[in-house]
Amino acid sequence: MRVVVTGGAGFLGSHLCDRLLDRGDEVVAVDNLVTGSMANLAHLDGSRGFSMLRHDVSQHIRVDGSVDAVLHFASPASPRDYLELPIQTLKVGSLGTHNCLGLAKDKGARFLLASTSEVYGDPQVHPQAEDYWGHVNPVGPRGVYDEAKRFAEALTMAYHRAHGIGVGIARIFNTYGPRMRPSDGRVVSNFAVQALTGRPLTVYGDGSQTRSFCYVDDEVTGLVALLASNLAGPVNIGNPEEHTVAELAELVIEMTGSQSAIIREPLPVDDPAQRRPDIALARSVLGWEPTVALADGLANTIGWFRRELGRAR
Repeated sequence: MRVVVTGGAGFLGSHLCDRLLDRGDEVVAVDNLVTGSMANLAHLDGSRGFSMLRHDVSQHIRVDGSVDAVLHFASPASPRDYLELPIQTLKVGSLGTHNCLGLAKDKGARFLLASTSEVYGDPQVHPQAEDYWGHVNPVGPRGVYDEAKRFAEALTMAYHRAHGIGVGIARIFNTYGPRMRPSDGRVVSNFAVQALTGRPLTVYGDGSQTRSFCYVDDEVTGLVALLASNLAGPVNIGNPEEHTVAELAELVIEMTGSQSAIIREPLPVDDPAQRRPDIALARSVLGWEPTVALADGLANTIGWFRRELGRAR
């Protein structure tokens, strides 16, 4: 296949490029490098079948030649990023999705949307299955990301129904692993960097809020399975094992051997109290479920951050 991956220089997008190339696909990565980094793709420089297009997908996209699949992963994805880049986040979710769907329609390609568990907002149903419509504050600060992805899902299904485009919608839950940005503001990277540098770990609220953490290798396996299927979705691709933020902080301190303390800060506006995917659909239709234990994934991630921080010093 020849596959276009928008957001290809990002954390998750770069791992997806790796997997597609490893299985023999040709990959065109598209990224404007606002939150992505060429360092994530440096190992692919000169690789057969790989090319990089620096471009903002909120503008019209042109890719010469045939395309078999368009994977739309371009977007700020951490709270820190989309709170600092609210307009860009809304544009890449709306105009960017429209342009990527237009490219897929023009090329006769399958389209895969990277949606998010954030479409469920602060859920009133637990765990969250795909038929739950969510509990989202559209005018709150997190709404720029939540509603951008909800609109992207609606637009994807409109193109599917109106133009017959083959589509897939992946609702991605908290994903972690090597190549996360140390300063991206996500809880795993925050805790790992704070612990490794001897700073206090910042827990927001009382730490009883829960998250479900999916290691990046598992996440990519689920995404590739969705790409290979005829499932339109949406489908949850995440780890159903649930942990409190306080538990994660203690685990990171233990695994790093850090002497860091834990400090408390006020809970951000609209921060979800619970987050856990129901993955029955992914299990039954895609034959997918995560296999990497949290401790194993954290060991790999902490090791990567340790090396990166060492290089920076």
